[in-house]
Amino acid sequence: MPASEPVRFGRKRALPSCPNPLFLKWLTELRDEAREKGLKIQCTYQKAINSLNKYPLPLQNAKEAKILQNFGDGICKILDEKLQRHYRQNGPEAPIHCLPDRAPSVGRPDKNCLNAAGDQREDRGGGGGGRRKKRGYVPQKRSGGYAVLLTLYRHSEIPGSKGYMFKLELQTAAQPYCDKSFTVPDLGSKYTAWSSVSTLIQKNLLIKTHNPARYSLTEEGVALAQRLEAEAGGGGGPGGDRGEVRGGGEEEEEEEEEEEEGRPGVVDLTESDDDAEQADDRTEMEVEETSSSKPQDSQSRRPDAGRLLPGTYQIILCVDFIETTGGSHHRKQELVKELQRNGVNFDIRKLNVGDFLWVARENVAPIPGQLRAPPGRELVLDYIVERKRMDDLCGSIIDGRFREQKFRLKRCGLRRPIYLVEECGSAASHLSLPETSLQQAIVNTQVVDGFFVKRVQDVRESAAYLTVMTRYLTKLYQNRTLVCRSRELEGDVGGDEEEGGRGLPSCSLISFAEFNHGATKNKCQTVREVFARQLMQISGLSGDKAAAILEQYSTPHSLLTAYEKCSSGAEKENLLSSIRYGKLKRNLGPALSRTVYQLYCTPGALS
Repeated sequence: MPASEPVRFGRKRALPSCPNPLFLKWLTELRDEAREKGLKIQCTYQKAINSLNKYPLPLQNAKEAKILQNFGDGICKILDEKLQRHYRQNGPEAPIHCLPDRAPSVGRPDKNCLNAAGDQREDRGGGGGGRRKKRGYVPQKRSGGYAVLLTLYRHSEIPGSKGYMFKLELQTAAQPYCDKSFTVPDLGSKYTAWSSVSTLIQKNLLIKTHNPARYSLTEEGVALAQRLEAEAGGGGGPGGDRGEVRGGGEEEEEEEEEEEEGRPGVVDLTESDDDAEQADDRTEMEVEETSSSKPQDSQSRRPDAGRLLPGTYQIILCVDFIETTGGSHHRKQELVKELQRNGVNFDIRKLNVGDFLWVARENVAPIPGQLRAPPGRELVLDYIVERKRMDDLCGSIIDGRFREQKFRLKRCGLRRPIYLVEECGSAASHLSLPETSLQQAIVNTQVVDGFFVKRVQDVRESAAYLTVMTRYLTKLYQNRTLVCRSRELEGDVGGDEEEGGRGLPSCSLISFAEFNHGATKNKCQTVREVFARQLMQISGLSGDKAAAILEQYSTPHSLLTAYEKCSSGAEKENLLSSIRYGKLKRNLGPALSRTVYQLYCTPGALS
């Protein structure tokens, strides 16, 4: 028996990396296509890529990959189809363990595989492959990312520009430079051109700040936008950059863009797993936000874009789904049945504020070949109803929801809020608060807060009131032209003329999507909004009084600065006493002024 060889110590010989680059390339393309569309299957593709990276042997076909983890029948079938197509295009003897000469570099998180792909290109003498590997992110021409970058850059070049754009104005201004819609997804997909914004943010080309969101370019974004502007030839019109020839003779970039035609933009594939997951989360949120909002692109180009002409829309009552589910199921279903008996055209959906409101929904004809008609534009009428039973009113007063709900109704953007109060009859005597306190709260809601209060006895009368209101609003708006306005661009001050005026005045209304998004309860709040909520927690400090304080001191810092400038304690206590609030312009008074001062300036516990 031969003697065993002595053990040799030293560095292990590195195993050949990436023995299946073609399969890896196809999986990477599938992953990134799913990522751009916001599909969760991209996680499955990523797991398959990780498994393939760890496998050291070459695979002859996709069936052999079934032994690997995360390779199921579906992925193997797709790879086999791509393999058969590869053989048909390149011949039955075409190699499958190296990339084609003109194929783009295989992007993947694994660093070794990237090096292997680069080594293979160098072995073939593909100097161009090395340059393409170093090339940064460049969005595809007339894609969503291309249009956003170009629009923000051109907007920043305008004298007096504010340096940022809101979402609605950015979508409207960028649409002529994009072949896909920013608001309506393609058939069979949730993807819109706006989804590319998440990629721009991830690539540090775009910054999203404030609420409502403001979008502006970074220094890298400005540099890339200048390059796109130069290649577009400075064309200012919608068609100015459609037929332009790209300068600089960048044939390789054109080849990559042709291969990626139909995608929202070229995506850098060398990102980490954490970055990919964050980008997917942002993409899904953007898709959900845009898939059900704003008018269609084809409609936005019509002469009546942003307007609903008389006879082109119908009035729909929107019922919050909470009013039909949970709690007393029989009582809530009774409301729906009553509305159905009365022939009311209503729709059940989630409302972030209020229980009932009315929208003017555009009449859209179905498109031949499609199962459902495309969604029409919806503008919210200026009437919103908050429904309260006496027991619910009692509970909301005790836990503080009553004041918060009134505050949110006032700032939701609709000018005519209504409280629909259902009397409980003898049940009111068994509540935690005395009936006199509840009646006083109702009176304060009408007299002090300025809400219209309608009292009814039961659910049937509530349904009758909603029916009458629906028919009244249908008649009121039947001959009116409705104009869509944006709260984030114009604020809440509307352009409605007095009802009953001559000439059938048009109405300026906000879209339902913007209204419901702006009324989200748990959205990010500004310092001013949080300060207002803090002030309203003080007993006796209503929304009008808090708004009056905010007009002079918009943040706690500004208020504390004003206190520091006071020369004496008495002056600090009376700092807010002369502030006028409400329609009658009454003074806030020394008592509340002293309470606010003690709250924000007392170092210890309040006695």
